[in-house]
Amino acid sequence: MRWGQIAGMARRDHVSETPATRFLRDSQVVFSEHVYAYVEHGGAQHSAQVLGVDPFCVVKTLVMQDERARPLLVLMHGNRTVSTRNLARQIGVKSATPCTPEVANRHSGYLVGGTSPFATRRAMPVFFEQSILDLARMLVNGGRRGYLVELDPAECMRLLGARPVQCALAE
Repeated sequence: MRWGQIAGMARRDHVSETPATRFLRDSQVVFSEHVYAYVEHGGAQHSAQVLGVDPFCVVKTLVMQDERARPLLVLMHGNRTVSTRNLARQIGVKSATPCTPEVANRHSGYLVGGTSPFATRRAMPVFFEQSILDLARMLVNGGRRGYLVELDPAECMRLLGARPVQCALAE
């Protein structure tokens, strides 16, 4: 499958708008859509396999919190995990931990597995794994399970006002 193709649907089919895609369109960002059959706990590895792309190019959106339960977003390669120790050190907090699914849903306004970094319910600081910027294009959740949008990583970082960090660990 080539970049820009939509898996599992004809181009004439309509993908309904999400808060994330509305934000991207309002911001006049060029993006393409990728739909796939969502599998519970399949994650970025599953979507990459189904779409025929490198999981390094599929970027997951993780809702985390610091020691004072202040939420934050971390964008990470699909085949990497976050070193919470390195993340905390780089962003100047004592600790960073993943939020429970219920808390993540409440902060983001999206269901876990369909969390987009765009148009979240609550404004949160966004941290972007530095090496994502080396990609020509990235795929990130478009605000629904089984739905990714493809765009330029630098444009994504600019839109989100994200801060680069280096906290990736190989899975």
